[in-house]
Amino acid sequence: MIRLNGINRNFTVGDQIVHALKDVDLAIAAGEYVSVMGPSGSGKSTLLNTISLLDRPSFGNYELNGKNVTDLSDQELARVRRENIGFVFQFFHLIARLTAAENIEMPLILAGVDRNQRTQRVEQAIAAYGLGNRADHRPDQLSGGQRQRVAIARATIMRPGIILADEPTGNLDRHSGIEIVDLLERLNRDGVTLLVVTHDPALGKRAARRITMVDGAIVSDSLAGSTD
Repeated sequence: MIRLNGINRNFTVGDQIVHALKDVDLAIAAGEYVSVMGPSGSGKSTLLNTISLLDRPSFGNYELNGKNVTDLSDQELARVRRENIGFVFQFFHLIARLTAAENIEMPLILAGVDRNQRTQRVEQAIAAYGLGNRADHRPDQLSGGQRQRVAIARATIMRPGIILADEPTGNLDRHSGIEIVDLLERLNRDGVTLLVVTHDPALGKRAARRITMVDGAIVSDSLAGSTD
């Protein structure tokens, strides 16, 4: 499903070149549950942005579902993202002026889904994520856990095969964080590929496969229970 070969990502900061990713080789099969850990500046978020097609590698090759997506146009990348990938972020990134239901609906509008189908799918998502009494509330009227539920509903409304979560519990209290992790893991049990970037060792250890990054490189890649 996801295959990175020799991926490098370099940034120029002043007169310095920062090597954010260094010769990254990574393959993730459909349905896997993978965590990516490492210190700040290790390249975790850059890796996530590359996999999500939000950032282009400086060098290397990226195949998604057997298709080379490395050199697609911006328009083509947007379509591939919309059809294949859902995003969950630490700070939710909801549109402040829209209600919960309208935030969830937005990807469907951008994809050109007709109104009747949009309404049906949004209602199903609101029920599935326990947001029935919050559908007409704006983000500033919701708790952190409720906002993250809206974000997950929005991320899954297009029924993507991949969910990328960047510190999904980092802005939540412990109880809300546990609820959100349970929701993400339920999606994984239903067959969705789940990739979680986290600083939290407890969250990272829940994944069946654990990747550690240091200085832009993958330094370990092991399965749960492995001694490697």
